[in-house]
Amino acid sequence: MNDPTNEKFAAPAIVDRSAFQAELDALRIREKAHTREGDAIAAARRRLPMVEVDSAISLIGPHGPVTLLDVFEGRRQLIAYYFMWHAGRPAPEQCEGCTWVTSQIRELSYIHSRDVTYAVLCQGPHEESARYRDFMGWEMPWYSAKDSLDTLLVGRRVGKFHLVCYLRKGSKVFETYWTTGRGAEAIDNSYDLLDLTIYGRQETWEDSPPRWPQRFEGKRNFRANGRPTAQWSRLKAGYSDDLGSGRR
Repeated sequence: MNDPTNEKFAAPAIVDRSAFQAELDALRIREKAHTREGDAIAAARRRLPMVEVDSAISLIGPHGPVTLLDVFEGRRQLIAYYFMWHAGRPAPEQCEGCTWVTSQIRELSYIHSRDVTYAVLCQGPHEESARYRDFMGWEMPWYSAKDSLDTLLVGRRVGKFHLVCYLRKGSKVFETYWTTGRGAEAIDNSYDLLDLTIYGRQETWEDSPPRWPQRFEGKRNFRANGRPTAQWSRLKAGYSDDLGSGRR
């Protein structure tokens, strides 16, 4: 744990309450403009065209083969996160970025109330990856898309942070939006909260004043002591990270 009395990092200037509030009020103007621009972008996103995909694309669920249409669970829309997977590798070597972002997803009842299903389409085999889901304590629907990735992600490189939105109209399925990389931060709340703090994400790409802590770069953003960071609390709670691959 970091020592909060450590003086090696710089800190903001100390001012009185009125000066602090004046600076905050000026920033608030920019924050509100940013919010309105985000609303305008979302409005444009709602006006995008869509492309039909095969609703019968095969996936593997906990009880065997299902179709993409089945994944909607009867709802009108589907948000699918494509989880990167390293087949045959032990839990510490699984994708730290996908672990980070998936760990943010807990309560789904609100998006269900808006007629939207959220599901993970894993890029690896179901049995092995579902063990990882259980180890991490995740409760969202989990499917293997290993044998259908070329069809589902036609023309796109399979990689980290791949998020796709779908619409169902009767028995037909349409893709309405997709994003990757930092676009998948829509799932995350940790970084949004860190962005509100004075030291931010503490990553080297950030524009911060001199002597601000910037200790995280590359994969170290999501790893601690050789594992995806979120795994440590599960191990401490006594959960097994055995994925059935013979490697732990």
